[in-house]
Amino acid sequence: MNAATKAIAAQGLARRAFSLGAVKAFDQALQFLLPVVLVRCLDGATFGEYRLLWLAVGTVMALATLGMPGALYYFLPRSDAPTRRLYIHQTLAFLATTGLLAALIVSPLNPWLPATLHPLAKYGALVPAFVALWVVSVLLDFLPTIEERIPLQAYATISVAVARALLVAGGAWFTADMSVILWLLLATALLKLALLLGYIGRFHGWGQPWFSGPLFAGQVKYTAPFGFSSACYVLRSQADQWVAATLFTLHSFAAFSIAAILGQLVNIFRTSVVEAFMPSMSRMEAAGDFKSMMEMNARANAMVGMLLLPLLGFVFAFAEDLVSVVYTASYVDAAPVMRVYIVGMVALVVELSSVLQLLRQGMFSLGMNVAVLACAVPLSWFGGLELGLPGAAAGSVTALYLDRLIVLRRIAAISGVPVREQQHWRSFGRYLAWTAGATLTAWLTVRYLFDDAPHVVRLIVGAATLGALYCAGNWKRFR
Repeated sequence: MNAATKAIAAQGLARRAFSLGAVKAFDQALQFLLPVVLVRCLDGATFGEYRLLWLAVGTVMALATLGMPGALYYFLPRSDAPTRRLYIHQTLAFLATTGLLAALIVSPLNPWLPATLHPLAKYGALVPAFVALWVVSVLLDFLPTIEERIPLQAYATISVAVARALLVAGGAWFTADMSVILWLLLATALLKLALLLGYIGRFHGWGQPWFSGPLFAGQVKYTAPFGFSSACYVLRSQADQWVAATLFTLHSFAAFSIAAILGQLVNIFRTSVVEAFMPSMSRMEAAGDFKSMMEMNARANAMVGMLLLPLLGFVFAFAEDLVSVVYTASYVDAAPVMRVYIVGMVALVVELSSVLQLLRQGMFSLGMNVAVLACAVPLSWFGGLELGLPGAAAGSVTALYLDRLIVLRRIAAISGVPVREQQHWRSFGRYLAWTAGATLTAWLTVRYLFDDAPHVVRLIVGAATLGALYCAGNWKRFR
């Protein structure tokens, strides 16, 4: 491949990443706005139940899927059509099985149901039914992108996002009843499942064979270490929320979970860019071109850093104003927690899990995440007891930096690419320095010139000041 062809390919990948990013941004914007409606329609305890539901669902999704949908990034690009269909059918059957098991675990029929989830038990079969359908239908979030059908992925994602937002917001607005909200979430899950089954039927069909023992064994052997590792990673990031849900009231947990919503902003950039670059990175790894694979990962992370860091700086400086405007002053306790999370999210700019997956470092990743999880939980528990809500976030933030330090060194040992060459560190430093300077200037401007202004005015002035300074310093890179 000559230089011109590589440049064209890189431009195509960038466009694909931005397209996926726009779709995911729309999806996340709706899910970000949904709690804005809910906090104004539901009392603190009911909103806490809603956030507790999604915390439970997030944990179930980490454990029940075992990373099977994401592992198709490895299998499908290098398989012929019949084998691709078999991989998809096996993944769907696996998700159906684990989804039913997860539904039983979160149901009131489980005699060992954790006390933290008891507030949801009164809704009977609604919670387990939703969990089962949501687990099975998660394949729709991956399959069109893996097969590079970006427009179809966009239509599917937007359809489900709009349906979920409108139904849940409408149910909360007119009834303020959690039971009604659960019925509407169940309808959304059924829509998502129908779209998934229609996609598979249209592009792959339902012909036999449905299962191959040797093929499935290879699929699980490759996927399981990454699945368990990913589950540990998610549990690590959610440990502080479970600590908050256990130690504090539902209203306080709701405020804490609002701060955690900020993580969705990071995932908009990280996930869309990684999904766009991953198929090409997979082909490079298959050809043994580790240096090009790492260069592509570095380019993707630099793109994320350029866009994400100033947004994190803005939220850090104006957290109280943002929470007051978006979620009302009743949840202003979320602001200090947000600042703690932002310190950790700076490390998330450097995405490395895709590289570990392509290098088949599943067992290493699993062992590392288990060890880091063992450190994160006690830290969050101790921080929550001693420092309150912000302290409960300390464990996951500490774990993020420990994770990155270990993984960078492991990749260097496996790929032969030194740590100093794995990422565009100079670009990261530049973006971080400009973010810090622009954020401080914006905060001082608002603090001394608009201290008594309404929250909205303070946010507008702060955003304009920060954005102007940051863009001025990085103008050539935006062009």
